[in-house]
Amino acid sequence: MEIIMEQQIVQGGMGVYISTPFLANTVSINGGLGTVSGVAADRIMARTLQNGDPGSHFRRALAHFPFQDEAQQVLDAYYVEGGIPKGTPYKTVPAFNLTPSRLLIALVVCANFALVWLAKEGHTKPVSINYLEKVRLPHIYSFVGAMLAGVDCITMGAGIPLQVPGVLDSIAEGRIPSYRVTIDGSQNGTVTMSFDPRGYFRKPLLDLKRPAFLPIVSSDVLASLLLKKASGSVQGFIVEAPTAGGHNAPPRGNLKLDDKGQPVYGERDKVDFTKMASLGLPFWIGGSYASPQSLVLAQASGARGVQVGSIFALCEESGMDDRFKREIKRQGFRGQLRVRTDVRASPTGFPFKVAILDGTLSDDRVYEARQRVCNQYGLRTPYQKPDGSIAFRCPAENVNQYVRKGGKLEDTQGVRCICNGLLATASFGNPNEPAIITLGDDVSFLRHLMRDEDDSYTAAQVMKYLLGDRDSLVPSS
Repeated sequence: MEIIMEQQIVQGGMGVYISTPFLANTVSINGGLGTVSGVAADRIMARTLQNGDPGSHFRRALAHFPFQDEAQQVLDAYYVEGGIPKGTPYKTVPAFNLTPSRLLIALVVCANFALVWLAKEGHTKPVSINYLEKVRLPHIYSFVGAMLAGVDCITMGAGIPLQVPGVLDSIAEGRIPSYRVTIDGSQNGTVTMSFDPRGYFRKPLLDLKRPAFLPIVSSDVLASLLLKKASGSVQGFIVEAPTAGGHNAPPRGNLKLDDKGQPVYGERDKVDFTKMASLGLPFWIGGSYASPQSLVLAQASGARGVQVGSIFALCEESGMDDRFKREIKRQGFRGQLRVRTDVRASPTGFPFKVAILDGTLSDDRVYEARQRVCNQYGLRTPYQKPDGSIAFRCPAENVNQYVRKGGKLEDTQGVRCICNGLLATASFGNPNEPAIITLGDDVSFLRHLMRDEDDSYTAAQVMKYLLGDRDSLVPSS
């Protein structure tokens, strides 16, 4: 765990399969903390297998999974030799509920195992995996899969992950992990999900390492709360400014919008880094810190280093569809790229960074033309019906269905299906599903890594640039 705390560069866990295991692998080998995105891991593996598993990567990882009956069950359900025909919809992965099927559990555990295993393949450096706290239903199964592969660190944002440290302790100590899930409209407020790995696999989990836990926070106040009230130990923090990509924390106090409809952040939203340092744990600063100068500035503020995302999202090893990557780099190199902080786009209710790109869900015409449907289920929330039973709803689903389920009409306005959109961004979308691209506000790094607007760069070049080896990058013309 000490080696993690020495890292100066933490690579962000971005989107759905933007932070691929191959990107994380390269970053770790080159001296950073490589991070793979664990969000929608089950969908990613199921769709990769249906594509024929190019390169045999996931099958190679599954060959090392310690419970081969479950690995074979997943392969039997989803692997297609040679891949499904282009333009064919993917086979549906079952929706998560409070009592998931054996196949869905196997898929989630195996997928998280495979992602981490591939990120760690061929080296002994530490590797991290990132999750969204809001996507709660898979957590206990995801953590087991990642820990079976020896994950060194877990990062988590989009919520307040008070329960996570205790869950990691339970898994590492061979106990049954549990996670409380909020039920809207319920008198009890929550329902507890539990998972007995020994009972499920019919064998004990032996010698699982407890990974470091680095929650993603937006303030020293939240960091202090986590230290005081979390269910177990926290090893450090990622402190993200509202200029970071993905989900942002809302401004403190009453929400105010600028003339473009974006949230206005004020003095109360600035992090007191002196107070962060006084908490006594290492922290890394994210959000427009992708430069050698910013690394120096962060360390002068008491941070161990920086977390950077967008600079890796646009490198060769990221999972972003090359069409979008090329156009974003061109616009960014010219200084013409626009990124909007949208308070309505995400079903989570958190502000969400959206890159403005023709043909994507950033375009209101594309958004209006898309048939509203919730068929990936990642951000559905459970609620209690009048008869006492529990059902699920999402503000990005069909408006009439959402209202019939007790949701408010105003909560649906402008909400994008980011589950389908983010899958499409990583080339895993179903036919006719438009993408949604999330990126941080600052892409000025492109001018330091690219010769011209059509150039590309690698994750290894990013590491050299951030750690100060600029002479080896773009030659002078």
